[in-house]
Amino acid sequence: MSAKATETGTQVAIQALQSRGVDIQDIADLTYFLQKDYIPDLNFEECVESVMRVLAKHEVQNAILTGIELDTLAEDGLLKRPLLDIIQRDESLYGVDEILALSILNLYGTIGYTNYGYIDKLKHGILESLNDKSTGKVNTFLDDLVGAVAAAASSRIAHGHEPELFS
Repeated sequence: MSAKATETGTQVAIQALQSRGVDIQDIADLTYFLQKDYIPDLNFEECVESVMRVLAKHEVQNAILTGIELDTLAEDGLLKRPLLDIIQRDESLYGVDEILALSILNLYGTIGYTNYGYIDKLKHGILESLNDKSTGKVNTFLDDLVGAVAAAASSRIAHGHEPELFS
């Protein structure tokens, strides 16, 4: 795969996120929140770079595009019932939204899973507004995907700052 194709896929994913009100800085803020207590010299730019590296992965791009499309179709009432109702209500036992998010975490190891669970429960930053049902927006998949990208970026950073165990 060429660098140009990856760049284009990254741009498409970023545009899809932005179309739903999510910027790279929002995800980097979550990433920083997850790692700041463990890496004292962590800076925001490192978090932005890590988010961009995660978004460069085709698996991540595909998950984002799929999830956003399903949210949009549900928002526009274009899915068949009962799936439409399930996604519109973000039913707690649905779980497919989390499964799609977990496909992102699989790329970055187990620390990503714990970070994802934590940030998903806490609803910090952009996740709070994405979960606000009063807006009329359907973000059933998007909130989990954003949390997963932040958790994966956090995991990348943690692995990059890991002490040399065998030196």
